[in-house]
Amino acid sequence: MMFRISILGAGAWGTALAAALTRQGHDVRLWGRNAQTCDEINRDRTNTVYLDDAVLPDELWASADLGTVLQDAEIVLFAAPAQSTGEIAARAAGLVPQGSVLIACSKGIDSRTGQMQSEVMAEHLPDHAIGVLSGPSFAADVVRGLPTAVTLAMPELAAAKRFASEMSGDAVRIYASDDVTGVQIGGSLKNVMAIAVGICRGGGMGASAEAALITRGYAELARLGAAMGARAETMMGLSGLGDLVLTCSSELSRNFAYGIAVGSGRDVSGLKLAEGVYTVSIANRIAVRHGIDCPVMHTAGEVLAGRMSAEEARKTLMSRPVRAETGKSGGMVS
Repeated sequence: MMFRISILGAGAWGTALAAALTRQGHDVRLWGRNAQTCDEINRDRTNTVYLDDAVLPDELWASADLGTVLQDAEIVLFAAPAQSTGEIAARAAGLVPQGSVLIACSKGIDSRTGQMQSEVMAEHLPDHAIGVLSGPSFAADVVRGLPTAVTLAMPELAAAKRFASEMSGDAVRIYASDDVTGVQIGGSLKNVMAIAVGICRGGGMGASAEAALITRGYAELARLGAAMGARAETMMGLSGLGDLVLTCSSELSRNFAYGIAVGSGRDVSGLKLAEGVYTVSIANRIAVRHGIDCPVMHTAGEVLAGRMSAEEARKTLMSRPVRAETGKSGGMVS
């Protein structure tokens, strides 16, 4: 079954998803704030600001008119930066067709309210089924048709399986889950961990230290996820461990690149948006509220807030007390 899909957000991720789903045979419409970007997509089949020289399919159509893009949509993907989801959802209220399914594709926690993306969308669009798409995926890979596997989570597993099956293609494989909370926590917190690992890379600490930090970051992600209701198997899956490993291994990750810049003392004012910068403070507050010790996440937050230097952070992260690697319950400590 082919769907009419509206994608809100003509940045790198939204455009890459639009290209992939168009190639898979769906009728895709892409909305962007910038009319010039939309004109370039329609005219030149490129989005050079976000995706360099990647060629987009001829069938893809973009517009800065939100109402036109949402007309007759069966599925609506929210792919703009996470901190703008609420504003876009509010604008879309009254324009989204009744019965359409909404899917959050941005990774981040609302820095003002502490809400997950699905909760932000539900607040403004309460009468729609809502899902979450997340996993190890770089826009640069997806737009070029390279193999990618992600997870679609919805409250009802049967619905998740149906949409995952019908939206999957040869390049983008979608696996179903009903752990909506877990999929979102993994996608949000891995951005913070990537900044921390990047700070170590920027200081030249070496691959061994980075591997240790990724492992400890995963332990924090899993502990906080469990406290918030996520399932352990979700944290070990594509949207948890899989996304964490990818994001901490390549400068294609904006969060990892941002951390490297911070760790090497470079000016970060001109860098592209890194969602982890906005997520870290609210994530640390959530951890405190749940009584979860997250030293990696806390240290990253201290650096980004200007309360700790990158050098101090590296010493702090690699000088934790020497103790048993796992706790009494069998979980990893950090």
